[in-house]
Amino acid sequence: MRKEVYKRHIENYNNHWWFQGRKHVIEKVIINSFEKKNLKILDFGAGSGVNLQMLSKFGLVNIYEPHKQTKKFLKKKYSGKKFRILNTLKQKKFDLILLADVLEHINKDKAQIKKLAKNLDKGGKILITVPAFKFLFTYKDVILGHYRRYNLYQIRKIFKNFSIQKLSYFNFFLFLPISISLFFLKFLRTDFIDSVEKRPNIIINNILYLIFNLESKLINSINFPIGISILGVFKKK
Repeated sequence: MRKEVYKRHIENYNNHWWFQGRKHVIEKVIINSFEKKNLKILDFGAGSGVNLQMLSKFGLVNIYEPHKQTKKFLKKKYSGKKFRILNTLKQKKFDLILLADVLEHINKDKAQIKKLAKNLDKGGKILITVPAFKFLFTYKDVILGHYRRYNLYQIRKIFKNFSIQKLSYFNFFLFLPISISLFFLKFLRTDFIDSVEKRPNIIINNILYLIFNLESKLINSINFPIGISILGVFKKK
């Protein structure tokens, strides 16, 4: 991720419709996926920490962030009994490992999941969100440092040695308008650098949030047939 994009991410994520809506979707899925309390959690590639406070409701949150500048930010903002920043994973074991829009940033994604599987405790689960559909790949993905966007078949292949607990597209209701916008901007060869991770107009932002947040109430009941992103929960066999 470019430096200017990283700065906008930190400035905007607390109020941005996408980050807040995704956080609520993830929270509802965690509630539905675990009966036990006081989970040992790893937020792998925590970024600016948008999910950390939410995750702390479920147990101790271990934070692993390889990006040096981001890690410094996290150390300043998150400390105390609820959070622990890790320099290495080594032999540590976790009940839940979250990769929220992280896998697409990793060149060797299958190898990374294989490594993380060793850090799961018995019955432990990996929860991921990733961007969906190669045909939606634009220069915005390049700016964000994405290697790829995924479909369900690709995700199943990566997690073939896991038991699939949940696998669904999401950001379903906004799929059509967002897709049309991306195609239009792609056709115009738009340079996204000045807008990536920037919160839109407050009225538009609130409308988008309300629409997206509806999915947090539905995600455990249905699997959406299409969406801008994919969510998956995978249990270690």
